Amino acid sequence: MKTNNCIHILRSSIKNGAHPEPPDARIFQQTSVMALFLFNAEPELLFIQKADIPGYPWANQMAFPGGHMDKTDASTRETALRELREEMQIRPENVEVIGSLGHFQTMFNKNIEAWVGIWNQKDEIRHDTYEISGVFQIPFSHLIKLHNDLGYAGQEANIMTVRYPYEDILIWGVTAKIVHHLIEILSKQV
Repeated sequence: MKTNNCIHILRSSIKNGAHPEPPDARIFQQTSVMALFLFNAEPELLFIQKADIPGYPWANQMAFPGGHMDKTDASTRETALRELREEMQIRPENVEVIGSLGHFQTMFNKNIEAWVGIWNQKDEIRHDTYEISGVFQIPFSHLIKLHNDLGYAGQEANIMTVRYPYEDILIWGVTAKIVHHLIEILSKQV
């Protein structure tokens, strides 16, 4: 599929898709991530592996770049862009934000608003080695194939069972739930 057609489908899916609503803000702490697409030979998604920090609940987990909303952030969109800059040295002006995928909650009372963006790759990734142990560009076609092969298509995502393996890593938990939702809304446009 051509890049322009992929981008058109992505925009349409995000705009017209039914996304999870936000939970009660009194119960959940607001966080934000960016599901960042790169268009090389084929579309890829950028993932990070959290560092192995003792006591850190997300140590070694695969995630999208992101973090907690600061008091100075005007919105969760701004949070996601700020975190991209802080964690990866990807400047906001080099990211086209397509829209929000909605809200996803963790078992640690975090509400994650997941944003989708396209990175023009004009920055060199220099990740924060204190917070991040690795960066992965995973072909989106690999994730779609797994989604279909593992019987996830058309099913509701169970945060405890949905998993997307890639080489020697595993995307699971709330990140897998976000990936599941992204693939599901895109599949309705194709």
